[in-house]
Amino acid sequence: MQAIIFCGIQASGKSTFYKELFFNTHVRISLDLLRTRYRENLFLQACLKTQQRFVIDNTNPTAEERRKYIELAKAARYEVTGYYFETSVKEALARNSQRTGRFLVPDRGIYGTHKKLQIPTVAEGFDYLYLVRLKQGSGYEVYPILSEPGSFWQP
Repeated sequence: MQAIIFCGIQASGKSTFYKELFFNTHVRISLDLLRTRYRENLFLQACLKTQQRFVIDNTNPTAEERRKYIELAKAARYEVTGYYFETSVKEALARNSQRTGRFLVPDRGIYGTHKKLQIPTVAEGFDYLYLVRLKQGSGYEVYPILSEPGSFWQP
């Protein structure tokens, strides 16, 4: 079974990436959707107990925040894959300005998440780790992150 953990500031393309690549195969576990940690934990436990593939679609900016998901998934014998969504604050603010209602994140939230962002590393326990960049217009560039922090393959 596969557990996928997204990491990146708000408006970096995580939810759209999920919809395009994992909507038909993985349960989406997201605080944006579930609204409380209690509900999130219920969904997570249900996936682990039933061996359902899932994606944690949250910002997960620190290694500490990601550790919970990695440890639970590993204990349930899941393969753990991480996707780090690299984007600038300027680009995220521009994308965020196109949102409306409860999906519009206050600018201070984006700045705050960016300030505490720790780029994930394989050493955290990921079996696979990828860097994701949004292409101009639409689409993504996805590169595997190698075992050394900050190193990734690029054509």
